Amino acid sequence: MKTPKILIVPGSNRSGSHNVRLAGTIAKHLSRLECEVARISLADYPMPIYDGDLEGQKGQPENARKLARLFHEHDGIVLVSPEYNTSLTPLMKNMIDWISRVGSDQHGKLVPYRSKIFAIASASPGGYGGIRSLNHLRAILVNVGALVLSEQLAVANAENAFDEMDELTDKRASGFLDAMARSLVEKSAAFSARG
Repeated sequence: MKTPKILIVPGSNRSGSHNVRLAGTIAKHLSRLECEVARISLADYPMPIYDGDLEGQKGQPENARKLARLFHEHDGIVLVSPEYNTSLTPLMKNMIDWISRVGSDQHGKLVPYRSKIFAIASASPGGYGGIRSLNHLRAILVNVGALVLSEQLAVANAENAFDEMDELTDKRASGFLDAMARSLVEKSAAFSARG
């Protein structure tokens, strides 16, 4: 079975973001498993808010095509989204919307969502760990054709959730991270072998 390629995308650009930190923790954990790990920042892919008229006039932004290509080239994708007013961030939603509009680029057809395994995670200073945003994120991803793992990670009390090595301090959260990571690698490898 080939080694799966995993992409990690935090849905925040804020300095000091708990979710950017969690993305790093997930990347470190995945690097201990049999997979190739890449992590990006959406700050490197600025795009206007999705608007059908804008797309009609100017087409899809180059960064939307770059992101769609990145998703297409990876077997598994981890989206790490903060919770904003019980939902995902506008940054994350805008990325999903633009990518869903890209069907091809100069290299050919792109399949950024279908036949990809997605894992979702969140960290929040509150007691719910961003679980409400994960429910919305899951529904959106399923709607665009993604396969979303049942295993997910919601890290509560995020300001105290990491040690000095950026490992999760809560054993239960660490267990959820391990289960999610192992499932992602296993299922991504199996799916990439099929196609």
